[in-house]
Amino acid sequence: MALASVSASSALAMTANCSGEGITTWNRRGLTSFTSTSSFSCSRSRRRWRVSCAIPSKTGMATPAEAPPRAETPRMGAECVVVGAGISGLCTAQALATRHGMSADDSILVTEAGDRVGGNITTVENSNGYLWEEGPNSFQPSDAVLTAAIDAGLRDDLVLGDPDAPRFVLWDGRLRPVPAKLTDLPFFDLMSIPGKIRAGAGAIGLRPPPPGHEESVEEFVRRNLGDEVFERLIEPFCSGVYAGDPAKLSMKAAFGKVWRLEQNGGSIIGGTFKAIQERKNNSNPPRDPRLPKPKGQTVGSFRKGLKMLPNAIHSMLASKVKLSWKLKCIGKSENEGYVLLYETPDGPMSVWARSVVLTVPSYIASNILRPLSSEAADALEKFYYPPVAAVTVSYEEGAIRKECQINGKLQGFGQLHPRSQGIETLGTIYSSSLFPNRAPPGRVLLLNYIGGSTNTGIISKSESELVEAVDRDLRKMLIREGAEEPLVLGVRTWPRAIPQFLVGHLDILDTATSALSNAGLQGLFLGGNYVAGVALGRCVEGAQQTALQVSQFLANYARV
Repeated sequence: MALASVSASSALAMTANCSGEGITTWNRRGLTSFTSTSSFSCSRSRRRWRVSCAIPSKTGMATPAEAPPRAETPRMGAECVVVGAGISGLCTAQALATRHGMSADDSILVTEAGDRVGGNITTVENSNGYLWEEGPNSFQPSDAVLTAAIDAGLRDDLVLGDPDAPRFVLWDGRLRPVPAKLTDLPFFDLMSIPGKIRAGAGAIGLRPPPPGHEESVEEFVRRNLGDEVFERLIEPFCSGVYAGDPAKLSMKAAFGKVWRLEQNGGSIIGGTFKAIQERKNNSNPPRDPRLPKPKGQTVGSFRKGLKMLPNAIHSMLASKVKLSWKLKCIGKSENEGYVLLYETPDGPMSVWARSVVLTVPSYIASNILRPLSSEAADALEKFYYPPVAAVTVSYEEGAIRKECQINGKLQGFGQLHPRSQGIETLGTIYSSSLFPNRAPPGRVLLLNYIGGSTNTGIISKSESELVEAVDRDLRKMLIREGAEEPLVLGVRTWPRAIPQFLVGHLDILDTATSALSNAGLQGLFLGGNYVAGVALGRCVEGAQQTALQVSQFLANYARV
């Protein structure tokens, strides 16, 4: 859940009814000669453009705001304004600057309503030797993420987990390892022999054909791989990644790569072989030699936590990032570009931009866009974000049950809990085992997630109640009987945490983007986790793709 560049309650609260009383000219240094009232029109290269801003009424219709007193309003200009300085917004701006040549002072502006960058990336460190995350905990070290880290100067700060570290799923009262590679499949005890045979047969195509409708994750997995794979692997995975209900999540939207395997190859295995063959036949550009080569399936972070990435990008972009800038109105000119009106620590500010990227949550983007396109706004407000709490606790090393230790210690990535096992906590990450210097000697650090779409009642629980629930769950499978009470380091509840990629998600997103295009809002782009995917790595990949689209739009504009 990225910090927004405008809050739902204050969005568009101070807007203008723009009708033509100020004149602005544009040059490479920005906007000049602008006298602002509540209405204005501007000229560039002898072409006039008029901005019309309005606020939504209680009925949902846009109505003009009362004109404020005539006053001189400071102004700026940029080729692209990125609204929101979460990881999506920052990586969009970073890619524009490093990959697409937009490094001039008036090329990019990133605005953030909060007083820090990073959005839901929330790393905390105290003086007792603890360092923990209260939002996302790690990332898949894809080339996109590694590129962002290297470009931000963080090569020496990268830390990667042990690819051989086990992952566990709770089943029948015991934490059972998940197979890490194909050779593990015959021996792991999380599934029965009949369940394994069913999964193998389905993977090669011996299963019912696809139905004539968009499948949920549950429908797809039960049909292709059987009940045991769904109940013991995929259902807890959906809880851990999306905090979602797999009966409602869309397979196509949430796990599109796997969905496409069946579509392209007739079965999951068939699609895998076809994808491998296509990669062999297609010549890909050489891999960036600056990027490290992670070993196996692992996850990554940074020496001082995930916050290092947004902070480093912020330092790189420097004055192009504006904090505590609250977007109040965005208006489309009659001929070209947009004008964004902000409330800043130094007072009102107007910004002209040739293109705009909204990387705020969908429900905030809905409020911003309603005066411009009610159809797009209606679509964006349909996405659902359930609450999730991150509860970070520490126990002494001796509190870990003997049967859960490997070589006398807690080792591994963490554990997931299927909803059928009577455990409220979604999953637990072994933070002190995963990355170095997360806890002082003799202590273990555990990050626990609780809540999600199947347990929205956590929003009304106190911090002590959440800690009690987590501790009670851990003592059922990980913490030994009689162990001391945990040291509570952090409890953070995100009221709107993770967008749910439900059945119909992609259709709703297409409706929103088509509505923007039909309204003539070329150069206005949607970004963020509800567009690209909820994992941190997907946000980075999506940001880099958005930057490419912005660059192509600006290049096409320059040729007109």
